[in-house]
Amino acid sequence: MVLASIAAAYQYGLAPVAPFTWLGLATSTLDIVATIRLCMALRQMRENLRRQHDVRARPKSAEVEERSFVRDALATLLVVYGGEALICPYISVTPSFVLSGATPLLCVLIQALVEALPTSAVPIPSFNVEFPLSFLDGLNRAVLLCTIVPPIVLASPVSGLSESPWVLILGSFVIANGGFFLVNLFSFLLPTPLALTTPPELLPYGWTTTDLWCAPLITAVYATLTHAQPFWADVHAGLGVLAGGGGYAAEGVNAKLEPVDTETARAACALILAGLFVTRTMRTFGVGLFSKGTVEKIKTN
Repeated sequence: MVLASIAAAYQYGLAPVAPFTWLGLATSTLDIVATIRLCMALRQMRENLRRQHDVRARPKSAEVEERSFVRDALATLLVVYGGEALICPYISVTPSFVLSGATPLLCVLIQALVEALPTSAVPIPSFNVEFPLSFLDGLNRAVLLCTIVPPIVLASPVSGLSESPWVLILGSFVIANGGFFLVNLFSFLLPTPLALTTPPELLPYGWTTTDLWCAPLITAVYATLTHAQPFWADVHAGLGVLAGGGGYAAEGVNAKLEPVDTETARAACALILAGLFVTRTMRTFGVGLFSKGTVEKIKTN
């Protein structure tokens, strides 16, 4: 029932909407909402980094660069397409932003609208703000990891790449995280001039970041459920043997399981991602099991 509801929400959210359909574009409601969410999050990050810089820079000796819309728009495009630009040349696939400028233009337009908002209209990240958005993030990320990443890899004209599970996992990891890695590497979000900095992913325990490891995990789950490549069909059959027992187990891995339809598989992945992002939000803001009092109580016991 839950998966059916999520799948129905996707059918509505991914349907092309006017006025984009008038121009022959397949831009959907979810595309617009996801772009607004990204642009708003990037502005929140920039303003938070500026506040931190102003507190640390005493006396005010650190150089601060005047903000440029071109720099901020480029940062947004780099987040969206940086990972794709990194991996596509190695698998002989043309990046999507080369084939069509519709989505890049949408990103720039929404970036301009978000930048035009007064500071008072940009909420400071808090649990009450981020908790409901965690579910939206789950829906958005599932589209990336289930609907966008696999077709990019499977489109490779080299069969050794398109059928390789390693390339699929690597592609998911790079496409989902490569953009933010480049933005942080070149300090696009800092108020200072561009300079090489150590991305958070390379700092101690950076590998524990949810966004980092959930990408290959979710793509692997989706590929297993849908049999995106022959390898994953065997994985699905093997898991069925381990979980089934009885007569099914006696048939061994030759008893292939039927693939799950793509919409149901994507809905399941979205549900998993929503749970991961809700947990991340609770941990970030110290709520529930992650509250300071609860943690201290557990340590005491």
